[in-house]
Amino acid sequence: MSHPDNIVRIAADAVRVERLLPGPIERVWAFLVDPAKRRLWLADGAFELRPGGTAELQFRHRDLSPDSVVPERFRDMHEIGHTNRGTVIACNPPNHLAWTWGHTPDDRSEVDIRLHAEGDMVRLALVHQRLSDRDLLGVSGGWHTHLDMLRARLNGEPVGDFWAAYAANVARYAAYAPDTPAC
Repeated sequence: MSHPDNIVRIAADAVRVERLLPGPIERVWAFLVDPAKRRLWLADGAFELRPGGTAELQFRHRDLSPDSVVPERFRDMHEIGHTNRGTVIACNPPNHLAWTWGHTPDDRSEVDIRLHAEGDMVRLALVHQRLSDRDLLGVSGGWHTHLDMLRARLNGEPVGDFWAAYAANVARYAAYAPDTPAC
């Protein structure tokens, strides 16, 4: 798993990924915090950009990839959508955004994204921690797929088939962690 785009498990409950993206940094930041831009690669929804503020992600995978063949277990998420509500932990524009992620107060993992300018490129470093074993493969496959879509959007390229890419990425990570159940 030495490809630079791969998600790396950094702890029993945490994964990390980096992407080198076309800048400038303010443009990449806008794709993180502007709901109209974020929905092009991840999810719609407003963030109150201050510690303690709400962080709402409204997933509509149908908008990302309308002609995709959807795995049965995700059919409702694809057709109806899904809302994830969390709390902003840190916000330091345009370099750092962190928030809780989960479905219930007892199921709160944390996403931490840091941006660093490198010439005309931007290094995005994402850590998702406090994950259950059940979530590791799905989260790894999901972030890999969504960040590939972000890079494509920033490069003005087509994003491709979300669900096909997601399934391939989950299978790829499962090959490296065969004892981790897929979600």
